[in-house]
Amino acid sequence: MDNKARVLKLEYNDKYQRLISKESGSHGLKMGHVVLKPGESVGSHTTAEREEAIVVLKGDGEAQVGNDSAVKIRKNSVLYIPPWTDHDIKNTGTDILEYIFITSLAQDL
Repeated sequence: MDNKARVLKLEYNDKYQRLISKESGSHGLKMGHVVLKPGESVGSHTTAEREEAIVVLKGDGEAQVGNDSAVKIRKNSVLYIPPWTDHDIKNTGTDILEYIFITSLAQDL
């Protein structure tokens, strides 16, 4: 593992692009780029002991977080998801939904 800064280019070839992880030299941070077509979702999942932030770059969508009512997400919004919480992100718009997710180990568990 090295401690060098790096610049990564966002790609649009796939639905999911891993940006930062342990394999790329991170000490605990994980980050990825997601592009969803209209009607597409990432599928329900949890990030276990990691908390997550989702930064919406383009489009409109909906986040189902735990058992709460779905919340609208859109360009220039940020969604926080606590550790051990099931969640799903769905594109509810007519154009792509593009976002960056960032996860990190929660320190106070």
